[in-house]
Amino acid sequence: MKYQLAQANIARFRLPADHPVNADFVNNLDRVNAIAEKQPGFAWRLVGEGNDALDIRPFDDPNMAINMSVWADLESLAAFVYRNEDHRSIMRRRREWFEHIEFYLVLWWVEEGSMPTIEEAKTRLDLLRRNGPTTGAFTFKQPFPAPGQSDIKPVLDECA
Repeated sequence: MKYQLAQANIARFRLPADHPVNADFVNNLDRVNAIAEKQPGFAWRLVGEGNDALDIRPFDDPNMAINMSVWADLESLAAFVYRNEDHRSIMRRRREWFEHIEFYLVLWWVEEGSMPTIEEAKTRLDLLRRNGPTTGAFTFKQPFPAPGQSDIKPVLDECA
């Protein structure tokens, strides 16, 4: 059986998403999402009514946003997150739009062709929060190999 890497990240807007302060972030979503979809290893991303997931409300707090995607492997996702300048230029500004959240990103392995659910992502984030990195919920800093693999190459050293 083959596996792919699922990722979910959450963020809490400092002000409502439609506030003018957030315009640069919101106006760049389509562009950055299109770039992600063209990256080697990209498989799937969560999309709501528009071309992004901003209208999806996974939490009671209306200022919470979620992003989820599936990639061929850790290296593919890391290349986009850490080496793609379009993505990096937006993420460098995240403090302008979002509050600090201690556990905002979680990674886990899914069977190839599977699409994770929002509830699964919330469960994985909670698992990471409660237990720290494990085979079921981990981070770039402490990754775990896919089931059946014996090891995984660290990606943060080469991405920094």
